[in-house]
Amino acid sequence: MDGGVAVTSNPYVNVNLTTSISSFEVVKRYDKGISIGDMKRKLEMVVGAPSSSMDLELYSTSNNFLQKMDNDEALLGSYPVDDGCRIHVIDRSGGTMNEFSDVSKVEKFELSDEAYDKRTDTVRSVLQKQRVGKYNEELMATKKAEQTARMEESKAAAEAISPGSRCKVQVPGQPTKIGTVMYVGTADFKPGYWVGVKYDEPLGKHDGSVDGKRYFECENKYGAFVRPLNVTVGDFPEEDYGLDEI
Repeated sequence: MDGGVAVTSNPYVNVNLTTSISSFEVVKRYDKGISIGDMKRKLEMVVGAPSSSMDLELYSTSNNFLQKMDNDEALLGSYPVDDGCRIHVIDRSGGTMNEFSDVSKVEKFELSDEAYDKRTDTVRSVLQKQRVGKYNEELMATKKAEQTARMEESKAAAEAISPGSRCKVQVPGQPTKIGTVMYVGTADFKPGYWVGVKYDEPLGKHDGSVDGKRYFECENKYGAFVRPLNVTVGDFPEEDYGLDEI
């Protein structure tokens, strides 16, 4: 052995790629032995521009311009390219920034409902044949009848409740609450009939207003809206929580 020091150079380099037609930046690994012409052809799939219209510029790791890479026969390694350098691809074919990412410029395929109904290979066609969901007329009729019955039942329950009445609220999965009926009727926040209740304790969700509309007055966290079927009116006096005890 001659005792000399062997110096090896990495045959591959990781470079950052930017283009004149996109704001995206990607990192790619290339063999330093590839020619600039072959590199441009590989860049076609990355950039979306023809290799014949590309100009390449090399920037240092500190983003300073070094030189143009304008010799298609030269090898990538013949340029002062290191890991972290940036190669900027300029498209001379007329492409504009973000041309390929602006979906508003893409022509949409449109099909009328009439034409769609005539096709036999669509999801709608399959659902109709198998009578699934809304395409099952009997099922939909049954659901509509059940919904109408629930609405009538809720309306009847609401008509039996008067503002000012003491009540007990029993919502499945929640503790029983006692309070005073403050509002009965429909509301803007959700369809159907509702009962606005002022609880004796701060177990509610608001102060009688929802989405900026006031339905009744009460302290914050004392008010709530519940369905009429969850409300029972009767003699439910306010409980004495022993606040006068010492």
